[in-house]
Amino acid sequence: MLGLLLLLQVLASCLWLGHSEVVTAFLGPCAQFFYAQTPPSGALRPTNAARICQVYDNKYRFATLYDRNRRIPVYSAYIYQPGNGSRYDRWFVEPQLINETYNKNMDEEDDIIRRYQITSADVGKSQAIDQDYMNLADLDRGHLSPSSHHNDDKWSWATFTLTNIVPQDRKLNQNAWRMYEEDTMSKNSQGCDTTYVITGAVPGNTTVPSGRVNIPSYIWSAACCVKDKKPLKAWGALAENEINKNVVENLTLGRLETQLKKLYNGTVTLFSNSCTQE
Repeated sequence: MLGLLLLLQVLASCLWLGHSEVVTAFLGPCAQFFYAQTPPSGALRPTNAARICQVYDNKYRFATLYDRNRRIPVYSAYIYQPGNGSRYDRWFVEPQLINETYNKNMDEEDDIIRRYQITSADVGKSQAIDQDYMNLADLDRGHLSPSSHHNDDKWSWATFTLTNIVPQDRKLNQNAWRMYEEDTMSKNSQGCDTTYVITGAVPGNTTVPSGRVNIPSYIWSAACCVKDKKPLKAWGALAENEINKNVVENLTLGRLETQLKKLYNGTVTLFSNSCTQE
């Protein structure tokens, strides 16, 4: 009997691994990107969400909760491992947001169109496409999981997917937010064995000119530092995504969650309660 149960567990695991990487819950390999394997809870739940286990070159890279209606990520979760990975010169999309039977690896839009004999309109029904981000005045393609927070080419390239991108004020992206990503994160993560990061975007009331992609009102990030398998410290950051604001507010985790409660109009818990809140 025990042998039969073990066989059934193995078969179930194999079926899950072969199933769509747009999943119903962040379980299995995708759970590794969350502290205590626990995703955020509370108000971070759009009505038409997709949970994406981001896969590049057949390897899990990070996790994204994606808003299909607004065509922006709610958040991306990853492990902070800064390094010398290079930038990718094109942009990926998620095949399984088009059709759950498509390949689980992120891919370029043109390649998907050729492979499955579909149109750009088919690709863009539930996600942003490259055309949405063309020639945007004062806006950059802002990474939630930044390429600089990953330590080799393939890990960095995986961040160049439009399901990990929001329209971000150009000055903020290239100045204050970049300083947070590069300097504050490096300083705060000193002494950590593992730093779990969740970076998200609060939906705004405007869109890019195509009308298809929401422009967030705020960008936020939180980190949980673990040493010797125990939580050591946590911190957060919040920035208004408005032209010429260019200010990042450094916060405790508790203070960030309080601010997000107001912005999302509901309780937000970013990490398991056992992560230290200063």
